[in-house]
Amino acid sequence: MAETKEILSLAVETGDALLRNGAEVYRVEDTVMHILEAYEIEEYDVYVLSNGIFASANENKEDACSMIRHIPLGSTHLGRIAALNQLSREICSHECSLMEAWERLDACKEIPTTKKSSALFFCGMGCGCFGYLFGGTFFDSVTAFFTGLLLQALLQQLRKGKSSKFMINILGSAFVTFLSLLLHSLKLPIFYDKVIIGSIMPLVPGIALTTSIRDFFNGDYLSGAIHMIDAVLTAFCIAVGVGTVMTVYYFLMGGSLL
Repeated sequence: MAETKEILSLAVETGDALLRNGAEVYRVEDTVMHILEAYEIEEYDVYVLSNGIFASANENKEDACSMIRHIPLGSTHLGRIAALNQLSREICSHECSLMEAWERLDACKEIPTTKKSSALFFCGMGCGCFGYLFGGTFFDSVTAFFTGLLLQALLQQLRKGKSSKFMINILGSAFVTFLSLLLHSLKLPIFYDKVIIGSIMPLVPGIALTTSIRDFFNGDYLSGAIHMIDAVLTAFCIAVGVGTVMTVYYFLMGGSLL
């Protein structure tokens, strides 16, 4: 029983790590099942949602066991996903023992995230490029670059304080809108709407939306609905942040903005 439980724990922990780092539901479910099969677990049942894993092994035997794992929706880390996929392939080809698999799994979880300085720079670059892509001038793009830098710095501080996702999106979108309107009020030659559109792109739930559509096509309707609700609520929070600041500015300026 101890060995069966350990094998199931390894499979669920691997699926947990994949799901936490943004892997698709069908890939997580497939990985968990293949790991169980690799260690000769013949009777098993695995059900994976966007935020949870339900698994059981050897259901009709004395060493039967089951596990339930709740996994909150998180960000995407492709480096960890790639390492975990490689680990699962090596397990399936019997290239590592159970103990080695645990050690490799811990190493995969410890793969570092992007450096804060790199995240700041590339967030600014992304915002600047999107500002230009959506019809902004070169100066709008430069402005969006710097507002994107400041947005990423704010997001890092908010996430460090473990603020809720809703508050992060509302405050982040309100922050870039305030900066854009402030610069516009200083008579800088910018189109504030292009700067705002470019600067809020890091907050836009593109991955959640595409994942939701993929889940629907794969027949995972519940997981697709969870991701869709997450995307819609995130978009709503962005709209609240932008709309609130623009409305306040509109009334303070006597309607001259709109």
